[in-house]
Amino acid sequence: MCPKSSGLGLIQVYTGNGKGKTTAALGLALRAWGRGLRVAVIQFMKMGDEYGEISAIRKLSGIDLFQYGRDQLIIKGKHTPEDVRLAKQGLRKAKQALSGKKYDVVILDEVNVVAYFGIVRPEEVMEVVRSRAQEVEVVLTGRNAPKLFIDEADLVTEMRMIKHPYEAGVLARAGIEF
Repeated sequence: MCPKSSGLGLIQVYTGNGKGKTTAALGLALRAWGRGLRVAVIQFMKMGDEYGEISAIRKLSGIDLFQYGRDQLIIKGKHTPEDVRLAKQGLRKAKQALSGKKYDVVILDEVNVVAYFGIVRPEEVMEVVRSRAQEVEVVLTGRNAPKLFIDEADLVTEMRMIKHPYEAGVLARAGIEF
């Protein structure tokens, strides 16, 4: 249940097989930034500026972005020791961001997938989340959120795909899907 009746400090989870989890989290980051809150976005399994929203965030002063991934797709069961090293590095950064006084909102983008793939254990992630300063809001994104994340969250949103242009052969479009 919600530890607070108002203010920051809740756990949010954005999951599901539909499009928009990262985009929703980054929209929240933009909203928070617009209200003067300090925001960190920590991305797991991602690297580079190929996504339009990442290019935009890099142009803003006040939303800090950290990426811990290789510039290639990871398939479940085929991660490398480098993927594990980067994920652990990302968790260390998350612990620092969540426990300090520097940020009001911390987004752990694709952390659900990192846990689902077994690159890190869900318990490791939740230990970091639980260690956060009381007033820090945290958002966990990605498909296949572990039950532990859902159980501990104050807000869970599931994006569900009903229809997608990929099904008709339309490839990802710059500015729309990436």
